[in-house]
Amino acid sequence: MSQFELGVRVYYEDTDAGGVVYHSNYLNFMERARTEWLRELGYQQTTLIQQRNIIFVVRSIQIDYLKPAVFNDLLTVRCSIAEYGRTSIHFRQDIFRQGQAEPLVSAIVRVVCVSADAFRPTAIPDDIRGQLCRADH
Repeated sequence: MSQFELGVRVYYEDTDAGGVVYHSNYLNFMERARTEWLRELGYQQTTLIQQRNIIFVVRSIQIDYLKPAVFNDLLTVRCSIAEYGRTSIHFRQDIFRQGQAEPLVSAIVRVVCVSADAFRPTAIPDDIRGQLCRADH
């Protein structure tokens, strides 16, 4: 299956008073990884809006917090495709402490392609779906 990984350092601003990554910051790390995956495939989100009139928006998230990350950890955020349809993609996203096999956080993020002008679901362009899902078959 096609996948992407992004390294992320935990900064002090990412943590709570106890030095543990604040729960919502994991969502930021996942968003960065999905954005960088698109960028690596040659798709800038601003260009998709301007030239194709599409935006990818998060519809739902199922997330499990398994172990804490702490200040100064180096993390790996892994993205893969769990499922896809005509207008949506379900991303499997796991966050690991770099060099370790056991995830700290595991999530399914459902992303929907919508028209930028009306915010109505629209088909994911075949070229984008093909590149994201290239090894899925």
